[in-house]
Order: sequence, then C-alpha cells, then structure tokens
Amino acid sequence: MAKSKRGRSLYNLPARGRGTCPVCGSTRIKLLYPRTPASRKTIQVCKRCSVAPQTKIDAVV
Repeated sequence: MAKSKRGRSLYNLPARGRGTCPVCGSTRIKLLYPRTPASRKTIQVCKRCSVAPQTKIDAVV
C-alpha cells in the first residue's frame, strides 16, 4: 500500500523546503538540516553538508 503522507510536511515550508545551500552552493536542493555556526544563528543546510566539519560551517558566515 502506498504511503500517502510521506513528505507531506514539506508542503508547509517555503519553496517546499528547497533552496540554495549556503555551504556548498548547490541549487534547488532540500535544506532540511539545521547547523549552528559560531555566530549562534542557525542555518539550514543540505544533507551532504549536515555532516560537514564545523570549520566549514563557520566559514559561511
């Protein structure tokens, strides 16, 4: 049986949760993972950058 509710929460997010990743610069990618740089302002990053080293996250801001 199909899962009709899968991904439904993405419809409530602006642009369906997609955008440009501030770390790697990938466009039209899902930004669902919060990371906190040294400036303490949480940013949303893509799945690949969610496991990036903290130094790379700090370099964005």
